[in-house]
Amino acid sequence: MDWKTFQALLSGVNKYSTAFGRIWLSVVFVFRVMVYVVAAERVWSDDQKDFDCNTKQPGCANVCYDHYFPISHIRLWALQLIFVTCPSFMVMMHVAYRDERERKNAKHGNKDKLYENTGKRHGGLWWTYLLSLFVKTGIEISFLYILHKIYDSFDLPRLVKCEVSPCPNQVDCYIGHPTEKKVFTYFMVGASALCIVLNVCEIIYLVSKRIAHIAQNTKRKQRTMALHERYSKENFCSNCTLPMSQLEKQPLRSQFPGHLQAPLPTHMRASAPNLHTPFYTTQLPLPD
Repeated sequence: MDWKTFQALLSGVNKYSTAFGRIWLSVVFVFRVMVYVVAAERVWSDDQKDFDCNTKQPGCANVCYDHYFPISHIRLWALQLIFVTCPSFMVMMHVAYRDERERKNAKHGNKDKLYENTGKRHGGLWWTYLLSLFVKTGIEISFLYILHKIYDSFDLPRLVKCEVSPCPNQVDCYIGHPTEKKVFTYFMVGASALCIVLNVCEIIYLVSKRIAHIAQNTKRKQRTMALHERYSKENFCSNCTLPMSQLEKQPLRSQFPGHLQAPLPTHMRASAPNLHTPFYTTQLPLPD
């Protein structure tokens, strides 16, 4: 397996990850990939040859080894590393899809951009990122359960007793380097558990940040609406409490929209001979 190519592909995810995502990627490379390549792979390279049984019955050692090791630890960890890092490529594919849409939009002569930043976690990309975290967490838990189920609480005893055919009777078989393999097993399980904790922390961080952002936008909209309503009321009733002398200087008809106003003369006098106070009128809209 070419781990250098694998590392180069995953390094691009760092640009779109949160702080928890970068820590997760560091843990995967340092405590899992490097340990796997440098040490663990060599420890399990000759595990079948070191599986010794006290019988010369042909095929008995092979059958007993397959019974106690249906899948090797090292191959199971390789599958786990591949599967657990695949969801990160979902984010990269989504960003690549956004880049392609942006390129086609610019090619058609549209100056307005579809996205402010194609790598920013908002909209569909936020959901893709969150889904990838849930998938990674589910894969980690599934592989830990499989390892626990197959090897009985991650334990590797020195001696196993085999009664599988074609063994003539109960055969004692000895596992090579059991203590060393047990240490590596617990180390890899601990690294996997740490990755699960980081994924859960990142999920909580993303969801809480999104909730806070929505609450902030809601408060901003409510504040804007309240200010708009207050301004409208103050603007409409600005002349309601003015004295008569000021009302003569500032007609009430200025408080109504232009299409509701009719052209009026500057001065109108009452028809009664004893009334000489000038007043202003306006044409109010009739009710529907």
